[in-house]
Amino acid sequence: QVKLVESGGGSVQAGGSLRLSCAASGVRVSTLCMGWFRQAPGKEREGVATIGAFGSTLYADSVKGRFTISKDNAKNTLYLQMNSLESEDSAMYYCAARSYLALCNSLSPSQFGSWGQGTQVTVSS
Repeated sequence: QVKLVESGGGSVQAGGSLRLSCAASGVRVSTLCMGWFRQAPGKEREGVATIGAFGSTLYADSVKGRFTISKDNAKNTLYLQMNSLESEDSAMYYCAARSYLALCNSLSPSQFGSWGQGTQVTVSS
């Protein structure tokens, strides 16, 4: 059974940085398309970034150049390095995975079937 557990969220000042982690079990992050998503109150869940089994990445325009998605296959952990944080980045951040051997070409939450419980990120001005 796939289990994804996010951590690393917290409160930071605008312009600051934060690194989120997603510890996976029951699945190898090296074999799947993994992604980070976020949802703010009253807003739809949106894709932030994805990384494929072979390392290809995809970013939402709103975070490109500021966020970096990566993974440590040995630790079976997914990461999201967030720099130059803005108040608009405040949201609950979720780690997710697509099914085995699925393509990693979409930021749509509906394409991801396994989800963590989320970690809150709050950026203050």
